[in-house]
Amino acid sequence: MSNEDRYHTTSWDGGQVRRQAAGEPSQPSRPSGGSGKKKAKKKRTNPFLALLLWVVVVIASSVILAGVGWMLANDLCAFTGADQEVEVVVPAEWFTTTTVTDEDGNTEEVSLCDIGQVADALQDAGLIQYKWLFRLFAWVYDADEKIDQGAYVLNTNMDYMALVRGMRSTGSSAVTVEVSIPEGYNTQQIFQLLSENGVAPVEELEEAAANYEFVDYAFLDSDLLGDVRRVEGYLYPDTYQFYVGRSAVAALDSMLSNFNSRVYSNGELTPLFEEAAARGYDFSDIITIASLIEEETDGTDRDKIASVIYNRLERPGETGGLLQIDAALVYAAGRAITQEDYTTLDSPYNLYQHTGLPPTAISNPGMSSITAALQPAETDYYYYVLGADGKHVFSETLSEHQQNVAAASAASGD
Repeated sequence: MSNEDRYHTTSWDGGQVRRQAAGEPSQPSRPSGGSGKKKAKKKRTNPFLALLLWVVVVIASSVILAGVGWMLANDLCAFTGADQEVEVVVPAEWFTTTTVTDEDGNTEEVSLCDIGQVADALQDAGLIQYKWLFRLFAWVYDADEKIDQGAYVLNTNMDYMALVRGMRSTGSSAVTVEVSIPEGYNTQQIFQLLSENGVAPVEELEEAAANYEFVDYAFLDSDLLGDVRRVEGYLYPDTYQFYVGRSAVAALDSMLSNFNSRVYSNGELTPLFEEAAARGYDFSDIITIASLIEEETDGTDRDKIASVIYNRLERPGETGGLLQIDAALVYAAGRAITQEDYTTLDSPYNLYQHTGLPPTAISNPGMSSITAALQPAETDYYYYVLGADGKHVFSETLSEHQQNVAAASAASGD
Protein backbone atom coordinates (compact mmCIF):
# COMPACT_ATOMS: atom_id res chain seq x y z
CA MET A 1 0.00 0.00 0.00
CA SER A 2 1.40 3.41 -0.92
CA ASN A 3 1.75 6.20 1.60
CA GLU A 4 -1.02 8.08 -0.17
CA ASP A 5 -3.43 5.18 0.25
CA ARG A 6 -2.49 4.83 3.90
CA TYR A 7 -3.22 8.49 4.40
CA HIS A 8 -6.68 8.29 2.82
CA THR A 9 -7.58 5.16 4.82
CA THR A 10 -6.35 6.54 8.08
CA SER A 11 -8.04 9.84 7.44
CA TRP A 12 -11.38 8.05 6.74
CA ASP A 13 -11.11 5.86 9.83
CA GLY A 14 -10.35 8.83 12.04
CA GLY A 15 -13.30 10.81 10.68
CA GLN A 16 -15.55 7.85 11.21
CA VAL A 17 -14.50 7.56 14.88
CA ARG A 18 -15.15 11.22 15.48
CA ARG A 19 -18.63 11.09 13.94
CA GLN A 20 -19.61 8.06 15.99
CA ALA A 21 -18.39 9.78 19.18
CA ALA A 22 -20.47 12.86 18.30
CA GLY A 23 -23.55 10.68 17.68
CA GLU A 24 -23.72 11.47 13.96
CA PRO A 25 -24.92 8.74 11.61
CA SER A 26 -22.19 6.80 10.02
CA GLN A 27 -21.77 6.85 6.29
CA PRO A 28 -22.06 3.60 4.47
CA SER A 29 -18.83 1.82 3.80
CA ARG A 30 -17.52 2.18 0.37
CA PRO A 31 -16.98 -1.07 -1.38
CA SER A 32 -13.50 -2.35 -1.32
CA GLY A 33 -11.50 -2.02 -4.41
CA GLY A 34 -12.20 0.88 -6.84
CA SER A 35 -15.26 3.08 -7.11
CA GLY A 36 -18.73 1.27 -7.62
CA LYS A 37 -21.39 2.10 -10.23
CA LYS A 38 -24.68 3.78 -9.22
CA LYS A 39 -27.83 1.55 -9.16
CA ALA A 40 -30.15 2.17 -12.18
CA LYS A 41 -33.51 3.77 -11.36
CA LYS A 42 -36.76 1.79 -12.23
CA LYS A 43 -38.82 3.45 -14.95
CA ARG A 44 -42.29 4.55 -13.89
CA THR A 45 -45.25 3.14 -15.92
CA ASN A 46 -47.18 5.64 -17.93
CA PRO A 47 -50.60 5.89 -16.18
CA PHE A 48 -52.37 6.74 -19.42
CA LEU A 49 -51.16 3.56 -21.07
CA ALA A 50 -52.26 1.48 -18.05
CA LEU A 51 -55.73 2.99 -18.16
CA LEU A 52 -55.95 2.41 -21.89
CA LEU A 53 -54.95 -1.25 -21.45
CA TRP A 54 -57.56 -1.74 -18.73
CA VAL A 55 -60.28 -0.24 -20.92
CA VAL A 56 -59.28 -2.51 -23.82
CA VAL A 57 -59.45 -5.62 -21.58
CA VAL A 58 -62.87 -4.63 -20.21
CA ILE A 59 -64.28 -3.93 -23.66
CA ALA A 60 -62.90 -7.19 -25.08
CA SER A 61 -64.38 -9.19 -22.20
CA SER A 62 -67.73 -7.46 -22.61
CA VAL A 63 -67.75 -8.15 -26.32
CA ILE A 64 -67.01 -11.83 -25.73
CA LEU A 65 -69.66 -12.14 -23.03
CA ALA A 66 -72.17 -10.22 -25.11
CA GLY A 67 -71.45 -12.47 -28.08
CA VAL A 68 -71.93 -15.63 -26.04
CA GLY A 69 -75.05 -14.17 -24.44
CA TRP A 70 -76.45 -13.26 -27.83
CA MET A 71 -75.84 -16.75 -29.20
CA LEU A 72 -77.58 -18.33 -26.22
CA ALA A 73 -80.44 -15.83 -26.32
CA ASN A 74 -80.82 -16.32 -30.05
CA ASP A 75 -81.07 -20.08 -29.60
CA LEU A 76 -83.53 -19.70 -26.73
CA CYS A 77 -85.72 -17.07 -28.37
CA ALA A 78 -85.04 -17.75 -32.09
CA PHE A 79 -84.46 -14.07 -32.87
CA THR A 80 -82.91 -14.76 -36.27
CA GLY A 81 -84.34 -18.20 -37.05
CA ALA A 82 -85.04 -19.02 -40.68
CA ASP A 83 -88.57 -19.90 -41.78
CA GLN A 84 -88.24 -23.60 -42.52
CA GLU A 85 -90.57 -26.46 -41.57
CA VAL A 86 -89.09 -29.66 -40.18
CA GLU A 87 -90.85 -32.86 -39.11
CA VAL A 88 -89.88 -34.32 -35.74
CA VAL A 89 -91.13 -37.66 -34.41
CA VAL A 90 -91.43 -38.32 -30.67
CA PRO A 91 -91.93 -42.11 -30.38
CA ALA A 92 -93.52 -44.03 -27.53
CA GLU A 93 -90.14 -45.50 -26.60
CA TRP A 94 -89.06 -42.11 -25.21
CA PHE A 95 -91.72 -42.19 -22.48
CA THR A 96 -91.82 -43.74 -19.04
CA THR A 97 -94.74 -43.88 -16.63
CA THR A 98 -94.33 -42.85 -13.01
CA THR A 99 -96.73 -42.45 -10.10
CA VAL A 100 -96.92 -39.04 -8.42
CA THR A 101 -98.69 -38.07 -5.22
CA ASP A 102 -100.23 -34.65 -4.69
CA GLU A 103 -100.53 -32.70 -1.43
CA ASP A 104 -103.81 -34.44 -0.58
CA GLY A 105 -102.27 -37.89 -0.93
CA ASN A 106 -103.97 -38.65 -4.26
CA THR A 107 -101.88 -40.68 -6.68
CA GLU A 108 -101.80 -40.31 -10.43
CA GLU A 109 -99.84 -41.98 -13.20
CA VAL A 110 -97.89 -39.49 -15.28
CA SER A 111 -96.14 -40.17 -18.58
CA LEU A 112 -92.75 -38.45 -18.73
CA CYS A 113 -90.73 -37.86 -21.89
CA ASP A 114 -86.95 -38.31 -22.08
CA ILE A 115 -85.88 -34.71 -22.70
CA GLY A 116 -82.34 -35.78 -23.61
CA GLN A 117 -83.62 -37.69 -26.64
CA VAL A 118 -85.92 -34.83 -27.58
CA ALA A 119 -82.97 -32.41 -27.43
CA ASP A 120 -80.94 -34.74 -29.68
CA ALA A 121 -83.77 -34.86 -32.21
CA LEU A 122 -84.26 -31.09 -32.19
CA GLN A 123 -80.55 -30.47 -32.66
CA ASP A 124 -80.34 -33.04 -35.48
CA ALA A 125 -83.27 -31.29 -37.16
CA GLY A 126 -81.54 -27.91 -36.88
CA LEU A 127 -84.15 -26.48 -34.52
CA ILE A 128 -81.76 -25.81 -31.62
CA GLN A 129 -77.98 -25.44 -31.24
CA TYR A 130 -77.34 -25.98 -27.54
CA LYS A 131 -78.82 -29.15 -26.12
CA TRP A 132 -77.73 -28.33 -22.58
CA LEU A 133 -79.58 -25.01 -22.71
CA PHE A 134 -82.75 -26.66 -24.00
CA ARG A 135 -82.54 -29.30 -21.29
CA LEU A 136 -82.16 -26.58 -18.67
CA PHE A 137 -85.21 -24.77 -20.06
CA ALA A 138 -87.16 -28.05 -20.18
CA TRP A 139 -86.31 -28.74 -16.55
CA VAL A 140 -87.54 -25.31 -15.45
CA TYR A 141 -90.69 -25.57 -17.62
CA ASP A 142 -91.50 -29.25 -16.73
CA ALA A 143 -91.48 -30.02 -20.43
CA ASP A 144 -91.13 -33.77 -19.80
CA GLU A 145 -94.77 -33.72 -18.63
CA LYS A 146 -96.02 -31.51 -21.47
CA ILE A 147 -94.58 -33.23 -24.55
CA ASP A 148 -96.76 -35.93 -26.15
CA GLN A 149 -95.98 -38.87 -28.34
CA GLY A 150 -96.48 -38.17 -32.03
CA ALA A 151 -95.13 -36.61 -35.21
CA TYR A 152 -94.96 -32.82 -35.44
CA VAL A 153 -94.18 -30.19 -38.06
CA LEU A 154 -92.02 -27.59 -36.31
CA ASN A 155 -90.42 -24.42 -37.67
CA THR A 156 -86.85 -23.19 -37.33
CA ASN A 157 -88.17 -19.79 -36.22
CA MET A 158 -89.77 -21.31 -33.11
CA ASP A 159 -88.33 -20.46 -29.71
CA TYR A 160 -87.96 -23.06 -26.97
CA MET A 161 -91.43 -22.40 -25.58
CA ALA A 162 -93.03 -22.76 -29.00
CA LEU A 163 -91.12 -25.99 -29.66
CA VAL A 164 -92.41 -27.57 -26.46
CA ARG A 165 -95.96 -26.38 -27.10
CA GLY A 166 -95.66 -27.61 -30.67
CA MET A 167 -94.90 -31.13 -29.46
CA ARG A 168 -98.33 -31.65 -27.97
CA SER A 169 -101.00 -33.73 -29.66
CA THR A 170 -103.47 -30.88 -29.23
CA GLY A 171 -101.18 -28.40 -30.94
CA SER A 172 -101.51 -27.16 -34.48
CA SER A 173 -98.08 -28.55 -35.37
CA ALA A 174 -99.09 -32.19 -34.87
CA VAL A 175 -99.02 -34.20 -38.11
CA THR A 176 -102.38 -35.74 -39.02
CA VAL A 177 -103.42 -38.39 -41.49
CA GLU A 178 -106.86 -39.12 -42.87
CA VAL A 179 -107.90 -42.75 -42.47
CA SER A 180 -111.20 -44.25 -43.61
CA ILE A 181 -112.36 -47.30 -41.65
CA PRO A 182 -114.54 -49.48 -43.94
CA GLU A 183 -117.76 -50.98 -42.64
CA GLY A 184 -117.24 -54.58 -41.61
CA TYR A 185 -113.54 -54.35 -40.73
CA ASN A 186 -112.69 -56.30 -37.58
CA THR A 187 -110.28 -55.01 -34.95
CA GLN A 188 -107.23 -56.70 -36.44
CA GLN A 189 -107.93 -55.22 -39.87
CA ILE A 190 -108.43 -51.77 -38.34
CA PHE A 191 -105.23 -52.01 -36.29
CA GLN A 192 -103.26 -53.02 -39.36
CA LEU A 193 -104.71 -50.09 -41.33
CA LEU A 194 -103.84 -47.62 -38.58
CA SER A 195 -100.32 -49.02 -38.32
CA GLU A 196 -99.79 -48.70 -42.07
CA ASN A 197 -100.79 -45.04 -41.84
CA GLY A 198 -98.38 -44.34 -38.98
CA VAL A 199 -101.03 -43.76 -36.32
CA ALA A 200 -99.73 -46.37 -33.86
CA PRO A 201 -98.10 -49.83 -33.96
CA VAL A 202 -100.40 -52.88 -33.97
CA GLU A 203 -98.92 -54.11 -30.67
CA GLU A 204 -99.72 -50.84 -28.89
CA LEU A 205 -103.26 -50.82 -30.29
CA GLU A 206 -103.82 -54.40 -29.10
CA GLU A 207 -102.46 -53.56 -25.66
CA ALA A 208 -104.71 -50.52 -25.33
CA ALA A 209 -107.77 -52.37 -26.63
CA ALA A 210 -107.27 -55.20 -24.15
CA ASN A 211 -106.17 -53.39 -21.02
CA TYR A 212 -107.07 -49.70 -21.03
CA GLU A 213 -110.26 -49.17 -19.04
CA PHE A 214 -112.00 -46.49 -21.18
CA VAL A 215 -114.26 -45.59 -18.24
CA ASP A 216 -116.36 -43.15 -20.31
CA TYR A 217 -117.99 -45.90 -22.39
CA ALA A 218 -120.61 -47.94 -20.55
CA PHE A 219 -121.19 -50.21 -23.55
CA LEU A 220 -117.78 -51.89 -23.10
CA ASP A 221 -117.99 -55.16 -21.17
CA SER A 222 -115.79 -54.82 -18.08
CA ASP A 223 -115.74 -58.61 -17.72
CA LEU A 224 -113.71 -58.76 -20.93
CA LEU A 225 -110.96 -56.48 -19.63
CA GLY A 226 -107.72 -58.05 -20.83
CA ASP A 227 -109.29 -59.30 -24.07
CA VAL A 228 -108.88 -57.37 -27.34
CA ARG A 229 -112.32 -58.54 -28.46
CA ARG A 230 -114.06 -56.31 -25.91
CA VAL A 231 -113.85 -53.38 -28.39
CA GLU A 232 -115.05 -55.47 -31.34
CA GLY A 233 -118.15 -53.90 -32.82
CA TYR A 234 -117.59 -50.51 -31.19
CA LEU A 235 -114.87 -48.99 -33.42
CA TYR A 236 -117.27 -47.04 -35.55
CA PRO A 237 -116.55 -47.15 -39.31
CA ASP A 238 -115.96 -43.61 -40.50
CA THR A 239 -113.30 -41.26 -41.88
CA TYR A 240 -111.01 -39.91 -39.17
CA GLN A 241 -108.21 -37.40 -38.84
CA PHE A 242 -105.69 -39.22 -36.67
CA TYR A 243 -102.48 -37.77 -35.28
CA VAL A 244 -99.46 -39.56 -36.69
CA GLY A 245 -97.55 -41.32 -33.95
CA ARG A 246 -100.20 -40.46 -31.39
CA SER A 247 -100.88 -42.84 -28.51
CA ALA A 248 -102.91 -45.95 -29.30
CA VAL A 249 -105.33 -45.07 -26.51
CA ALA A 250 -106.13 -41.73 -28.16
CA ALA A 251 -106.73 -43.37 -31.55
CA LEU A 252 -109.11 -45.95 -30.08
CA ASP A 253 -110.81 -43.27 -28.02
CA SER A 254 -111.61 -41.32 -31.20
CA MET A 255 -113.47 -44.29 -32.67
CA LEU A 256 -115.19 -45.26 -29.41
CA SER A 257 -116.29 -41.67 -28.85
CA ASN A 258 -117.74 -41.57 -32.36
CA PHE A 259 -119.64 -44.81 -31.71
CA ASN A 260 -120.90 -43.41 -28.42
CA SER A 261 -122.37 -40.31 -30.04
CA ARG A 262 -123.57 -41.91 -33.28
CA VAL A 263 -125.07 -45.09 -31.81
CA TYR A 264 -125.14 -45.55 -28.03
CA SER A 265 -126.27 -42.03 -27.16
CA ASN A 266 -128.30 -41.49 -30.34
CA GLY A 267 -131.73 -40.38 -29.17
CA GLU A 268 -133.39 -41.56 -32.39
CA LEU A 269 -132.14 -45.11 -31.83
CA THR A 270 -132.95 -45.25 -28.14
CA PRO A 271 -136.61 -46.36 -28.59
CA LEU A 272 -135.47 -49.11 -30.97
CA PHE A 273 -132.90 -50.40 -28.48
CA GLU A 274 -135.59 -50.35 -25.78
CA GLU A 275 -137.92 -52.42 -28.00
CA ALA A 276 -135.10 -54.89 -28.61
CA ALA A 277 -134.46 -55.13 -24.87
CA ALA A 278 -138.14 -55.94 -24.36
CA ARG A 279 -137.72 -58.84 -26.79
CA GLY A 280 -134.71 -60.11 -24.81
CA TYR A 281 -131.83 -58.58 -26.78
CA ASP A 282 -129.50 -56.24 -24.91
CA PHE A 283 -127.32 -53.58 -26.51
CA SER A 284 -124.33 -55.89 -27.12
CA ASP A 285 -126.63 -58.51 -28.71
CA ILE A 286 -127.87 -55.98 -31.25
CA ILE A 287 -124.31 -54.93 -32.15
CA THR A 288 -123.31 -58.59 -32.49
CA ILE A 289 -126.26 -59.29 -34.78
CA ALA A 290 -125.40 -56.16 -36.79
CA SER A 291 -121.83 -57.42 -37.22
CA LEU A 292 -123.12 -60.76 -38.57
CA ILE A 293 -125.38 -58.90 -40.99
CA GLU A 294 -122.48 -56.69 -42.10
CA GLU A 295 -120.35 -59.71 -42.96
CA GLU A 296 -123.09 -61.57 -44.79
CA THR A 297 -124.90 -58.87 -46.76
CA ASP A 298 -124.45 -58.12 -50.43
CA GLY A 299 -125.38 -54.53 -49.60
CA THR A 300 -129.05 -54.71 -50.54
CA ASP A 301 -130.52 -57.36 -48.25
CA ARG A 302 -129.55 -56.44 -44.69
CA ASP A 303 -133.09 -56.55 -43.30
CA LYS A 304 -133.74 -59.99 -44.85
CA ILE A 305 -130.52 -61.44 -43.41
CA ALA A 306 -131.55 -59.93 -40.09
CA SER A 307 -134.87 -61.78 -40.37
CA VAL A 308 -133.06 -65.08 -40.97
CA ILE A 309 -130.95 -64.59 -37.84
CA TYR A 310 -133.95 -63.73 -35.66
CA ASN A 311 -136.02 -66.58 -37.08
CA ARG A 312 -133.29 -69.06 -36.21
CA LEU A 313 -132.83 -67.60 -32.73
CA GLU A 314 -136.52 -67.37 -31.87
CA ARG A 315 -137.92 -70.38 -33.76
CA PRO A 316 -135.13 -72.97 -33.53
CA GLY A 317 -137.20 -75.92 -34.70
CA GLU A 318 -136.10 -75.65 -38.33
CA THR A 319 -132.34 -75.33 -37.65
CA GLY A 320 -131.94 -76.38 -34.01
CA GLY A 321 -130.95 -72.84 -32.96
CA LEU A 322 -127.74 -72.96 -35.03
CA LEU A 323 -127.04 -69.75 -36.96
CA GLN A 324 -124.53 -71.53 -39.24
CA ILE A 325 -122.85 -68.33 -40.41
CA ASP A 326 -119.52 -68.83 -42.19
CA ALA A 327 -118.22 -65.34 -41.34
CA ALA A 328 -118.16 -66.19 -37.63
CA LEU A 329 -116.15 -69.34 -38.34
CA VAL A 330 -113.67 -67.31 -40.41
CA TYR A 331 -113.37 -64.89 -37.49
CA ALA A 332 -112.61 -67.79 -35.15
CA ALA A 333 -110.01 -69.33 -37.46
CA GLY A 334 -108.35 -66.04 -38.41
CA ARG A 335 -107.86 -67.41 -41.91
CA ALA A 336 -109.73 -68.92 -44.83
CA ILE A 337 -111.69 -71.91 -43.58
CA THR A 338 -111.70 -75.48 -44.84
CA GLN A 339 -114.51 -78.00 -45.01
CA GLU A 340 -113.05 -79.74 -42.00
CA ASP A 341 -113.32 -76.59 -39.87
CA TYR A 342 -117.11 -76.81 -39.82
CA THR A 343 -116.98 -79.89 -37.61
CA THR A 344 -113.56 -79.75 -35.92
CA LEU A 345 -112.78 -76.09 -35.13
CA ASP A 346 -113.53 -75.79 -31.43
CA SER A 347 -114.61 -72.23 -30.77
CA PRO A 348 -117.73 -70.48 -29.45
CA TYR A 349 -117.59 -68.55 -32.73
CA ASN A 350 -118.19 -71.81 -34.63
CA LEU A 351 -121.92 -71.30 -35.12
CA TYR A 352 -122.19 -74.69 -36.79
CA GLN A 353 -121.40 -76.25 -33.43
CA HIS A 354 -122.71 -73.70 -30.91
CA THR A 355 -126.23 -72.37 -30.73
CA GLY A 356 -127.15 -68.74 -30.25
CA LEU A 357 -124.99 -65.68 -30.79
CA PRO A 358 -121.18 -65.64 -30.65
CA PRO A 359 -119.56 -64.18 -27.49
CA THR A 360 -118.86 -60.81 -29.16
CA ALA A 361 -119.34 -59.04 -32.44
CA ILE A 362 -117.19 -60.32 -35.28
CA SER A 363 -116.66 -56.97 -37.00
CA ASN A 364 -117.51 -53.30 -36.69
CA PRO A 365 -120.84 -52.66 -38.39
CA GLY A 366 -122.03 -49.46 -39.97
CA MET A 367 -125.28 -47.67 -39.30
CA SER A 368 -127.22 -49.54 -42.03
CA SER A 369 -126.51 -52.92 -40.47
CA ILE A 370 -127.24 -51.63 -36.95
CA THR A 371 -130.58 -50.29 -38.18
CA ALA A 372 -131.34 -53.64 -39.86
CA ALA A 373 -130.59 -55.45 -36.61
CA LEU A 374 -133.07 -53.15 -34.88
CA GLN A 375 -135.69 -53.32 -37.66
CA PRO A 376 -135.51 -56.71 -39.41
CA ALA A 377 -137.82 -57.63 -42.24
CA GLU A 378 -140.79 -59.79 -41.36
CA THR A 379 -140.22 -63.07 -43.23
CA ASP A 380 -140.26 -66.81 -42.73
CA TYR A 381 -136.79 -67.19 -44.23
CA TYR A 382 -134.32 -69.55 -42.60
CA TYR A 383 -131.79 -69.94 -45.39
CA TYR A 384 -129.97 -68.00 -48.06
CA VAL A 385 -127.31 -68.74 -50.63
CA LEU A 386 -125.32 -66.48 -52.93
CA GLY A 387 -126.70 -66.76 -56.43
CA ALA A 388 -124.87 -66.54 -59.73
CA ASP A 389 -125.70 -62.85 -60.03
CA GLY A 390 -124.00 -62.05 -56.71
CA LYS A 391 -127.30 -61.64 -54.89
CA HIS A 392 -128.63 -63.83 -52.12
CA VAL A 393 -131.46 -66.22 -52.80
CA PHE A 394 -133.63 -66.76 -49.70
CA SER A 395 -135.74 -69.79 -48.81
CA GLU A 396 -138.04 -70.96 -46.02
CA THR A 397 -137.32 -74.69 -46.00
CA LEU A 398 -134.24 -76.87 -46.18
CA SER A 399 -135.42 -78.64 -49.35
CA GLU A 400 -135.98 -75.32 -51.10
CA HIS A 401 -132.58 -74.14 -49.91
CA GLN A 402 -130.88 -77.28 -51.27
CA GLN A 403 -132.44 -76.64 -54.69
CA ASN A 404 -131.14 -73.07 -54.61
CA VAL A 405 -127.66 -74.29 -53.66
CA ALA A 406 -127.67 -76.77 -56.54
CA ALA A 407 -128.76 -74.09 -58.98
CA ALA A 408 -126.07 -71.71 -57.78
CA SER A 409 -123.42 -74.44 -58.09
CA ALA A 410 -124.53 -75.34 -61.60
CA ALA A 411 -124.50 -71.72 -62.67
CA SER A 412 -120.98 -71.26 -61.38
CA GLY A 413 -119.72 -74.49 -62.94
CA ASP A 414 -118.86 -76.15 -59.59
